[in-house]
Amino acid sequence: MVLKVNATRMELQQLKKRLKIAVRGHKLLKDKQDELMRQMLSQINEVKEKRMEIEKNFQSILQSFVLSQSELGRAQMEEALSLPSKRMAVNVETKTVMSVKMPTFKSEVSGNIISYGYMNTSGEMDVALIRFDKLIETLFTLAEMEKRIQLLADEIDKTRRRVNALEYKLIPSLEETIKFITMKLAELERSNLTRLMKIKDIVREH
Repeated sequence: MVLKVNATRMELQQLKKRLKIAVRGHKLLKDKQDELMRQMLSQINEVKEKRMEIEKNFQSILQSFVLSQSELGRAQMEEALSLPSKRMAVNVETKTVMSVKMPTFKSEVSGNIISYGYMNTSGEMDVALIRFDKLIETLFTLAEMEKRIQLLADEIDKTRRRVNALEYKLIPSLEETIKFITMKLAELERSNLTRLMKIKDIVREH
C-alpha cells in the first residue's frame, strides 16, 4: 500500500531513512525473537524434567504417609500433625533478561516441620515429612521456572507481532511508496526535459 505523502525528493530521502531504520529494527527484533524462543525451549525441557521428578517424589512421599497412617491410625496421625511449627514466606525479586522482568522466588523459613514428639509416632512419618519439606523447596523452583516460561511466551508473542507488522506492513509500504515516488519524479523529469526541448525548438525558430 502506497503511503499518503508528497512526491518530492525530500520526502523520498526521508522515506529511505525510515526504510533503513525499519529494516534494521526488523533484524534486531527477529534476532531477539529467536533468542527468546531458544531460551524458552531450553527451559521447557528443564521444567518437564523437574515436574517428572516432583511427581515421582510426591508419589513416594504419599505412599510413606499411607503406610504411616496404617501403622498409627488416622486419629493419632492427625493429632501429631495438628500443630505445625514451621512457617514459610516468599519474597519475589525480579531481574531483567532480554527486556523481560524475570521473577526470582526467595523463601524465608522458620521452625521445624516435625512438631511432635517421637514417642508415639513412626519413623516412616518422620522420613515422609523430611522429604516433603525438601519437596516444597523444589516446588518453589518449579513455580519460578514456569512463571519465566509464561513471561517468555508473552514477550515472544509481542515481539512476533512487531516483526510481522514491520515485515508485512511497514517495510512493503515504504518500499512501494519509494518506488512510486521514484517513478513519479522520473516522469516529472522526463516531462520537464521534453518541455525544455520544445522551448529550445521554439527559440531556434524565432
